[in-house]
Amino acid sequence: MRRPWLIWIGLLVPATLAAQGREGPPTVTVDASASVERTPDRAVLTLAVESEAGTAQAASRANAEAMARVIAALRQAGLQGPAVRTLSIQLSPVYSPAPAGRQEPPVITGYRALNMVEATVDSLARTGAVIDAAIGSGANRLANLSFGLRNPDEARLAALTAAMDQAKREAETVARAAGRVLGPPLEISLSSPMPGPRPMFAERAVAMAQSVETPVEAGPLSIMATVRVVYRLDPP
Repeated sequence: MRRPWLIWIGLLVPATLAAQGREGPPTVTVDASASVERTPDRAVLTLAVESEAGTAQAASRANAEAMARVIAALRQAGLQGPAVRTLSIQLSPVYSPAPAGRQEPPVITGYRALNMVEATVDSLARTGAVIDAAIGSGANRLANLSFGLRNPDEARLAALTAAMDQAKREAETVARAAGRVLGPPLEISLSSPMPGPRPMFAERAVAMAQSVETPVEAGPLSIMATVRVVYRLDPP
């Protein structure tokens, strides 16, 4: 009996093949990769407000007031619902540096509060304006900017299709060279990680808002998929 062909996506799922003789039909195993390029249509910003004051309460209050203004500005810029979410809130003491050559216990001179949010912008054309709005309302750190896709699954499936086409072409070449006819696939395993955001730059402190809108340019994203296919080789 012919073995039913399997498709394994993500995790390899065990399946029972139809019983056959100890020597099965000849096969060829092909590994093939393909990639597709897509223009990013989403930007993900990590923005933060850092505040210092003489007491923990004052630092926390100043930070909360500034971040409230930042979030309001982001909402005003069109980012609604989960497009803005809090990543972390921190409060830590600030110590005075120890005098050179003297071993003295550190002295707390104040407190530092940090509130970090993630903002997802579904339009690259608006990203610069969103950054400027956040900075203008009180954000003083732009910790990260990365680019991604609103519909990454479409790109992943396109890459998988291209990889399968490449695998079949290679298998047909091998079959002809061996004097055989390419039969159906018996086993298929896939490797196509979801395309993640591509970072643009790392953490940066912002001293003041610029008088010109922040320019944002994104190059294409490359999404790759790899397949391993076992084909049966039939007599000519």
